[in-house]
Amino acid sequence: MYNHQTLTKVRVWDLPTRLFHWGLTIGITGLAISGTVGGNAMAWHFRFGYAVLALLLFRIVWGLVGGRWSRFGAFIYAPQSLIDYLKGKGKPEHNVGHSPVGALSVFAMLAFLVLQVGSGLVSDDEVAFAGPLTAFVSNATVSLATNYHANIGKWILLGLVVLHIAAIVFYLLRKHNLVQAMVHGDKELVLPVPASRDDLASRTAALLVFTLCAGLSYWISTLEHVAF
Repeated sequence: MYNHQTLTKVRVWDLPTRLFHWGLTIGITGLAISGTVGGNAMAWHFRFGYAVLALLLFRIVWGLVGGRWSRFGAFIYAPQSLIDYLKGKGKPEHNVGHSPVGALSVFAMLAFLVLQVGSGLVSDDEVAFAGPLTAFVSNATVSLATNYHANIGKWILLGLVVLHIAAIVFYLLRKHNLVQAMVHGDKELVLPVPASRDDLASRTAALLVFTLCAGLSYWISTLEHVAF
């Protein structure tokens, strides 16, 4: 157990990453509720879907140019690192950003969210709502995407969300509050490490990137009129 004097406070999660995280949380919650309610709520399902698409596009870009610990390169681990971590032989730097297990969870969540949103863009309920890209793919693709989106993908994502929450609770019981760090961005670490850049210039750049991503998402939404 390390006392307070041996710990160094480091900015790990920059503001754009934190806003993405909480925005995605709201978006996924909105998608789940509106999709379950159905009916007129499907109008909001589409809106939440476009918002999540914008967030995912942003995160992909920010994973390349964002803060030090938000970049994908900071939490891409070799298989042996994952094995060692699971055996309790993790390295101190594994506690800075995403651990090997946490990284696996993040990549899985992002991948299946992209698949879920992508399949939604080419889905058609054959009643009142169709994704904006259905006219650009074959009927067989629309049928396949619709089945995956409505009957498979949502359950995979639900499972990943449950695992994510379980991991947060597990670490909280071990006196490691992951949520707190995602609120204020800082972690108290045993060893000093480079901090993520989180100044006015980087935040302005993030805002520009997100604006472009939101614009792209909006443009996609206009490719085919959807009766809300």
